[in-house]
Amino acid sequence: MAITNKQVLEALSNVIDPDLGQDIVTLGMVEELFIDGKDVNFTVNLTTPACPLKAEIERACVNAVKHLVDGEANVNVTMASNVKKNRVEEQGDQDILKGVKNIIAVASGKGGVGKSTVAVNLAVALAKTGASVGLVDTDIYGPSIPTMFNLHERPSITTQRKIIPLVKYGVQLLSMGFLVDADEAVVWRGPMVSSAVKQFLSDAEWGELDYMVLDLPPGTGDIQLTIVQTVPLTGAIVVSTPQDVALDDARKAVAMFRKVKVPVLGIVENMAYFTPPDMPDKKYHIFGEGGARRLSEKLEVPFLGEIPLEQNVREGSDEGEPIVIRDENALSSIAFSQLANSAAQQISIRNAKLPPTSKIEISMKP
Repeated sequence: MAITNKQVLEALSNVIDPDLGQDIVTLGMVEELFIDGKDVNFTVNLTTPACPLKAEIERACVNAVKHLVDGEANVNVTMASNVKKNRVEEQGDQDILKGVKNIIAVASGKGGVGKSTVAVNLAVALAKTGASVGLVDTDIYGPSIPTMFNLHERPSITTQRKIIPLVKYGVQLLSMGFLVDADEAVVWRGPMVSSAVKQFLSDAEWGELDYMVLDLPPGTGDIQLTIVQTVPLTGAIVVSTPQDVALDDARKAVAMFRKVKVPVLGIVENMAYFTPPDMPDKKYHIFGEGGARRLSEKLEVPFLGEIPLEQNVREGSDEGEPIVIRDENALSSIAFSQLANSAAQQISIRNAKLPPTSKIEISMKP
């Protein structure tokens, strides 16, 4: 008996996306179904190229067709992706970053926890999966992106007076460090800093992006509020180290995002442990053990992973070569790649299950 499209779709309706909790047919993921005798060909469009369950879903599709339709079928599944967005569309010039599907803030309550290192490697790791990615350094006073990418040139300006972001490792980049000399200090009051951040978001040619990563300065001040009032954040990732003094501030960062109704996609524990290069099986928990994981459980937000402390991460950052580029086999590189997968997973869940994102209106009344 000939295999029909209806039989295949009915079989695939038993394949559930573990993150979204629905079958892939209902979710509209199955496309380009073509049957030629025993050959069954179709495409499964996942919600992100960084999906950590890609292989699992592919196996489930093959098994469903063979077990429920025809055991002799030759099932050819093309695993593709179409990153989704879920945001309130605004009219005209008010719709800033219209072509950007997801805007992710990487934040910390205090400095020195490696937030920029996490933001950089997250952006590059997402780009390595095939996603289109932008990275904005919103730390106007202490920009670190130029050093961490070894880029020190000025961006070009279009005839419409739009900034053209620089590109390296597949990531579009913008930072105040590209606009001022390395030895020049930015001595500005708050309103000027907020204006510069707005320009990075609204007066640059970002085009179509799957993900834009915003590397926020530490704290819960002007720039954080400016961003949530300017663009619809998909969610925030909070970075901490394991020790109590960092966790106290991470807790405040989570509280800030909750107060302005921005979903917290998860917490990352950076510098979780030190592993000597000549003793890869050893773990030394210099700053304490598991503090960020326990905090995520207490605050009921996802734990996105722990990043080990390794010398080559620091060397790569200083030399403009993120560890996910410098050494794919390093423990920290593997951890950052897993972080990118986990972050993309949480973004997909957020877009499927929560209301559309929008800019936040903040009242000055107590």
